[in-house]
Amino acid sequence: MRTAVSDEITELAGSDPRIVVLVGDTSHNVFDRFKEIYPSRFFNCGIAESNMISVAAGLAMNGFRPFIYSFSTFDIGRPFEQLRIDLAFQNLPVVIIGLGGGLAYSHFGPTHSICEDIAITRVLPNMTVICPCDQVETRAAIRASLQNEGPTYIRIGREKEPIIHTKVPEFIIGSGIPLEEGTDICILGTGTILHNIIEAAHILRKSDLKCQVISLHTIKPLDTRLLENIFSMFPLVITVEEHSLIGGLGSAVAEWLVDQHRPLKAQLVRIGIPDEFLYHSANQKTAREIYELSSKGIADTIQMLSQR
Repeated sequence: MRTAVSDEITELAGSDPRIVVLVGDTSHNVFDRFKEIYPSRFFNCGIAESNMISVAAGLAMNGFRPFIYSFSTFDIGRPFEQLRIDLAFQNLPVVIIGLGGGLAYSHFGPTHSICEDIAITRVLPNMTVICPCDQVETRAAIRASLQNEGPTYIRIGREKEPIIHTKVPEFIIGSGIPLEEGTDICILGTGTILHNIIEAAHILRKSDLKCQVISLHTIKPLDTRLLENIFSMFPLVITVEEHSLIGGLGSAVAEWLVDQHRPLKAQLVRIGIPDEFLYHSANQKTAREIYELSSKGIADTIQMLSQR
C-alpha cells in the first residue's frame, strides 16, 4: 500500500503542480522517486507532526494540495488540536495518509498500535474518512481525495497486503463496493481486514452459509443508500473492523440505524477490538488472533451468531 500511495501521488503530480508531499521524518524513502522528480515540492517536517499539520494548512490556504504521510499513531494520534482547528474547522483540502492503522505496528508495542484513529477523525466536522482494503483501492482513494474539497483521512496498511480487486473498481467516496455475493448474511468490512473477511466467507460457504461481503471503504460519509438496502434484505448485518468497537465503522452504522426511528429487518452485530489496550508486543497476525480477527476467528464468530 505504501508503494501504491507514492506511485499514485507521483503520477498525479505530473499533471497537477499544486500537489506537495509532507512527511514526518519516517518512511520518506518511500517517496524517493517523487523527491527526484519534484524536489521543491517535498518537505520533511521532522518529528513534529502537529507543526506538519499546520504547515499543510498554510500551504492549502495558498492554493497547494498537500498530502501528509506518516504513521497513523503520529499524524492522527498526536495533533488533535491542529487537525480540528487548522484543517477541519477551516475545511481545507489536505489529505492525511495514516500508515499502519489498527494493529499493523503492534510488534512495536502499545505505543505504535492505534485503534482509535477512525473515531478521532470521524468525529470532526468536514472530515472525510477512507479505509481502502488493498493497493487498488488505495490508488483509487488517492485519486478521489484530490477531488475532495475538504480534509481527508486515508488509513492504509504497512505490509504487502493481498490484492483483493482483480480490476480497478468504480471508486466513489461514500459508496461501498460489493466483493462477494451471498443471501444469508451481509458483512460490512473496512480496511485491510477485508482479506480475512473474504477468507472467512469462503470458510462459511463450506457449511452452506452464504455471506455477502462489502468493502465499506468510506466510513464518513456513510453509504446510507446501501445501508437502507441491506438492512431491508438480510436478517443479520455484521460489521468487522480492525479498530475499537467505540467510534469506528460499527458505531457509525449503529448510529445511522438508531436514527432511522423505524424497524428494519436486519439485526446489527459488531466485531472489532474491545475497549482495552494490547499491553504486550505481538505481530499483526498474532494480534488479530488475540481479538478473533483472523479468518477462522471471524468465521467462528459469524457461525455462532447465525445459530442464535
